[in-house]
Amino acid sequence: MKKTAAVFLSLLLLLSGCQASEAVHDQTNGTTDEETAQPSETEENKEMRMKIGSTEVQVTWEENEAVDALREIVKEAPLTVSMTMYGGFEQVGPLGVTLPSNDVDTVTDAGDIVLYNSNMMVVFYGTNSWPYTRLGHVADKSAAEMSELLSNGDVQITLSFE
Repeated sequence: MKKTAAVFLSLLLLLSGCQASEAVHDQTNGTTDEETAQPSETEENKEMRMKIGSTEVQVTWEENEAVDALREIVKEAPLTVSMTMYGGFEQVGPLGVTLPSNDVDTVTDAGDIVLYNSNMMVVFYGTNSWPYTRLGHVADKSAAEMSELLSNGDVQITLSFE
């Protein structure tokens, strides 16, 4: 019985020591372990942003090699792409770099963002069908709003982490 009580007491002390160490303050900056475990506002935690002219749009980015490569470029400095109207349903612009591509036959809708020819960004305000690599989709604008942003002449698109 004494042996069982000793084992129980040892376990109790061990467990209470673990709980106490979780709340110990870091002597260098006065924060607890729990506070330092929270993500900081680093570039890894920020999402790549896109502006069409001066209008920021919310983009749902694809998870693929092309978007990963684009993020790495934009982390270094914002990227501005001079877009040109084409075909009455899209704006096309050179990225100035070649990205990895995985083109598949794609039917696009207004708001879709694709990679064409590994080095051109295309943003749609209408529909088209062609082999592209998907980059993302403007999630907070309707087809009419995309048309309003993109169908009235050439635009500048800026990608950044700011």
